[in-house]
Amino acid sequence: MDLYDAFDAPVPAVVLAEGEFGTTEGKTANGVVMHSELFEARAVVDSTQAGENAAEVLGREGVPDVPVVSSTEEALESAPDAEALVIGVAPAGGELPDEWVEDIKRAMRAGCDIVSGLHTFLSEDCQWRDVADEFGVRLFDVRKPPADDELRVGDGRVDDVDADVVLTMGTDCAVGKRTTTFELYRAATEAGLDAGWVATGQTGIMVGAHRGVVVDRVPADFTAGVVEDLVCSVAEDHEVVFVEGQAALTHRAYSGVTLSLLHGANPDAVVLVDDPSREGRTDFDRFSVAGVEREVAAVETLADGDTEVVALSTWGDADEESAAWGLPAGNVYDEEGPGRLLDATLDAL
Repeated sequence: MDLYDAFDAPVPAVVLAEGEFGTTEGKTANGVVMHSELFEARAVVDSTQAGENAAEVLGREGVPDVPVVSSTEEALESAPDAEALVIGVAPAGGELPDEWVEDIKRAMRAGCDIVSGLHTFLSEDCQWRDVADEFGVRLFDVRKPPADDELRVGDGRVDDVDADVVLTMGTDCAVGKRTTTFELYRAATEAGLDAGWVATGQTGIMVGAHRGVVVDRVPADFTAGVVEDLVCSVAEDHEVVFVEGQAALTHRAYSGVTLSLLHGANPDAVVLVDDPSREGRTDFDRFSVAGVEREVAAVETLADGDTEVVALSTWGDADEESAAWGLPAGNVYDEEGPGRLLDATLDAL
């Protein structure tokens, strides 16, 4: 999905993050507020954080001073020029909570398009389509997979692109692969490089990747081919392509998606993302994190060709982690972190 074709950036937007803004479950809302080049957040809806601002909740430097309010009604009063409502959190099961229905309809009545990351597709519900038609707004289901006629198996055409391809991979889920990808892309553009990036999750698409797909919605046989198409498309217009990875090769639940991404992107280099304090896998009490050494070995064994892990994006102290693993390291939340990772990546290409 390419939301840039549908909007004129930057789009003034309200971000719905009820009960989850600033948490891992609210990572889409967090990412849109911090990083989106497509949507300009004017207000965040989260009644549990109302009265604060986004910088206070997220605790990160450089975060826009966006008010957090208790309702969509209050958000629209604060941002009457809003053109979109971004649903930035997916409740358990991905269903639309009943208490959100009126909030969403209120935004539609105010002329806002709806950009949804829910597992439930609003655009396939005749009642929501009727409301959209009534108020002349649009429904975008970011998690909707490509149409059947857009699916194919990987055939290696990505090998022919002229651009350098860099894939972020991780030691677990929710360690910051999307954030690292975006920060590498931003550091590259600030350094004057002609860079683009590919998102493989809903947050990256909403943040404004050049191309993207919610890869866990793609049938398994076609995942590598879909990723290959996205990389080839962005590579046509850019000299460096950064690709967002998912999960981990050593993760028993999700390794199939991770491997398809590795083979579909066929990267020239990999930046590995790790939280050194994490021992157990997020949401999987039975599974432990295999760690940097095993993940590096898995990447370099299963990659096709001479792909290597060239840098480590860490939540810890960059110097300590670099010494521990023998890899250039950077923490993307440190001022110099993205630049360190980019320099190491460029040196290896």
